[in-house]
Amino acid sequence: MKSEKELCFKFRSPLNIGDTENQTYGCRHSNPDICGNANLEEICAFVRNDNICKRPSASWRKQYLKLKEEQL
Repeated sequence: MKSEKELCFKFRSPLNIGDTENQTYGCRHSNPDICGNANLEEICAFVRNDNICKRPSASWRKQYLKLKEEQL
């Protein structure tokens, strides 16, 4: 399993494989320790086997669309 440091990405970092409008690979929270979903089974990237965050911030969808457009 990857360390928390390896799974932390800046909000504006390029998209990872696994990122979608509704989930992120790893954690893009600016301060994961205060995330309301931190370490929740089946939700938090730090405890899921696939390292996917199933509840990114409300602003993630807009940021995802922006990053996706930048990749084109």
